[in-house]
Amino acid sequence: MSSNKIWFGNPTPADLQWMYEGTLGQTLGIEVSEIGPDYIKATMPVDQRTKQPFGLCHGGAYVALAEEIGSIASYLVNNPDLFIGVGVEINANHVKAVTGGTVTGICTPIHIKGKNHIWDIKIYNQQNELCCVSRFTCTVLAKSSKFFVQSS
Repeated sequence: MSSNKIWFGNPTPADLQWMYEGTLGQTLGIEVSEIGPDYIKATMPVDQRTKQPFGLCHGGAYVALAEEIGSIASYLVNNPDLFIGVGVEINANHVKAVTGGTVTGICTPIHIKGKNHIWDIKIYNQQNELCCVSRFTCTVLAKSSKFFVQSS
């Protein structure tokens, strides 16, 4: 993490509260906790919403956390009045099981020029042990694009 600010404007976690209502992020309890100059941190509880049948955090929940904060990062790098970020590829390596508590994802840029952004997301347990590594590719679309469809 560097000290070079990459965000458009000066976003805060409170500025993002509107994004959660009625979404998968809200259902899973994902919340952005910190926006640094070149990173975003978000937390997710490991509970009945995010566990698989054997009591471990579901790999899909890790992926949802990674895509959530990667998409938010792409949204915040550009003028959010004009552009959104849409995921086009994600991978994840699950390296440590988590059975409870909270996990924290930290999203940093790999490439944020042009229409495609690539983000590195590392997810840690409460003991700061690495649990998942993800790479997320996001395409930036204009809100006026014919590909951008808002639901009512």
